[in-house]
Amino acid sequence: MNVIGVIPARYDSVRFPGKALAEIDGRPMIQHVYERASRSLSLTEVVVACDDERIRDAAAAAGARVIMTRSDHACGTDRIVEAVQGIEADIIVNIQGDEPLIQPDIIDTLVACLGEDSQQVMATVVKKIEDPQEIADPNVVKVVLDKQNFAIYFSRSPIPYNRAGTQLTYHKHLGIYAYTKPFLLIYAALPKTALEQAECLEQLRAIEHGFKIKTVATQHESIGVDTPEDLAKVTALINESRGT
Repeated sequence: MNVIGVIPARYDSVRFPGKALAEIDGRPMIQHVYERASRSLSLTEVVVACDDERIRDAAAAAGARVIMTRSDHACGTDRIVEAVQGIEADIIVNIQGDEPLIQPDIIDTLVACLGEDSQQVMATVVKKIEDPQEIADPNVVKVVLDKQNFAIYFSRSPIPYNRAGTQLTYHKHLGIYAYTKPFLLIYAALPKTALEQAECLEQLRAIEHGFKIKTVATQHESIGVDTPEDLAKVTALINESRGT
């Protein structure tokens, strides 16, 4: 099975321009993501899809295969679709370019989820929320699951709303996806939907069009770098892990 990991990266991030090149422990963030993803046992290859020569040069210096893409893509998925047009693959893994702490075994678990069941076309990762403050945080995307661990809905709001005050487990969504390549091309061509646009969550497009998203659980925390403050948190965690 040919499994390609693609790291989409753009330079002009709204909240943190140039964040793909932000230095963490002496290396640009895109290099951290690439090196961690490359440790996955499931990926045949890891590709960086970017729109800027500065990111291209940094990724290439780290040993990555780089595919230049247009700068006008609305989301990372669209960038990936352009990048994989000429690549033979059974499964495509969308690895966020701002997740420098991504764990390789998360990628392996996600790939196994699709590889074990030919009926599944899209999968993603969830984690039990341990910090109650994250439930109300709109930057933490929550997900409600059915009994078979398919996603029912994703939201930036606290879901489910616990009106009865019962004991509930809340899950947050980690922004890594795996798709079969045929479905990825179908998904990217689907019209955008009202809920997707309201929540600014592109995965809702699949659910609104009637497709199922399988979820797998992880115990690993992962911090997406959206702001300089997030960068400081990640740097501190890396230093802590080294005992510095």
